[in-house]
Amino acid sequence: MTPSLDFDDLIYGIHAVSEALAAGEALRRIHVAANRTRDGVLRELLAKANERDIPVRFERRDFFDRVPFKAHQGVVALAQPFTYASLHDILARRQADGTRRLVVVLDHLTDPHNVGAIVRTAEAQGAAGLVLPPRRSAGVNATVRKAAAGAAEHLPIARANIADAIRTLKRAGVWVVGADPAPESIEVTAADLDRDLALVVGAEGAGLSHLVKRECDYLIRLPMRGKVASLNASVAAAILMYEARRQQGMPASSLTGEGEPPIY
Repeated sequence: MTPSLDFDDLIYGIHAVSEALAAGEALRRIHVAANRTRDGVLRELLAKANERDIPVRFERRDFFDRVPFKAHQGVVALAQPFTYASLHDILARRQADGTRRLVVVLDHLTDPHNVGAIVRTAEAQGAAGLVLPPRRSAGVNATVRKAAAGAAEHLPIARANIADAIRTLKRAGVWVVGADPAPESIEVTAADLDRDLALVVGAEGAGLSHLVKRECDYLIRLPMRGKVASLNASVAAAILMYEARRQQGMPASSLTGEGEPPIY
């Protein structure tokens, strides 16, 4: 009997499934193309699954014809439904080395590839967590998990009303900075990001909502020297995260406005 698949809970591709195993995720079962059993990388994956008593099924081609994600590489796993963290969980996290807290907030990004790429960069930069709205946004589905390359299993992700989440972050002493390409926004290298920081990124085209803009402490932009007016949301988010971490690695005395709102 061919097992049913819940595509929202599917993790697909050798690397994504291996990362889920490494993160200790409770996979329900793994499906492997029967013609891939001699693959060295796959043998390592199967050994890990065996150690954790995760069932493995070897499938014919017609099984994988049902999988709508073409980059499955002959390996898919059925995970438990994704468990979202709370905003409290994210705020409770502190870096052991004293690094500033970094939270990433996504204002209604609907492209799961962008969301997954941002999750991957946020985890790579040691972010405390990521916040998504409960509606009109990509949730953590199979495509997000694939694009995140395992990072979704390591990074706390919460769903909350964005304006309410921003107010909560500010009450907790986190400065909220919105990414906005308007000329009146501060060019990112001139902004003080050496503080506990929440970076808010909007959807491509729509950008940040008016309410979210009003809630931000200040707005920043990337310099654009060419003909195009904006970057892909995940690319822009990555540049901003890396600039924030670059500044946060500097001695506090090298930056102005420590503990005070920037004046522009």
